[in-house]
Amino acid sequence: MSFRTTRARLGIAAVAALAAGTLAEGASPAAASASSGHVSGAGSYYDDFGDEGTLSTSSYSSSNATCLWQIILLAEGAKETDGTAFDMSDIDGHFGPNTREATKSLQKTWGLGVDGMVGPQTFGAADTQWNASTRSGELEFRSTGTTDATKYKLRYHGAKYYFDLYRTASGNYRFLHKDAWHYASYTSNTCD
Repeated sequence: MSFRTTRARLGIAAVAALAAGTLAEGASPAAASASSGHVSGAGSYYDDFGDEGTLSTSSYSSSNATCLWQIILLAEGAKETDGTAFDMSDIDGHFGPNTREATKSLQKTWGLGVDGMVGPQTFGAADTQWNASTRSGELEFRSTGTTDATKYKLRYHGAKYYFDLYRTASGNYRFLHKDAWHYASYTSNTCD
């Protein structure tokens, strides 16, 4: 093997390693968050939702993560397919036509790209989209709990309603629906 061939191969290997490292650094944190199985966060709660997996009619379409999103739609007073407000009967953890239409409605209200899917920009706006006139779109710290399951009590302020939720000691979110606490899981649906 000549020096020139070895050098070329080493150069190609270095470029490949650099490209792999760049891709690993640029990999979407959403994939990592969804692969953990739960809507979760760490550090400041103001940026917990911006790295979540995409919710849509074809992605995590039957899950507690979708159920949490539907509760946000209810709290914001988003409009569903027939133009009426998204209501409690629409909260079932299934991302169907009403959830898609209500998501589009909320995306338009928040000035986001309107595609009916809950990607990092849309989900992320739920914890940072403070609207002073409607006092909505924000997570607020309420208290520190006494158990791992109730480590941080937070409140989501919507344009119409607010609701409380917990971030556990391990970072997983829990919410109340139909008198039961549910983990915001991507892999199960206990909301219907």
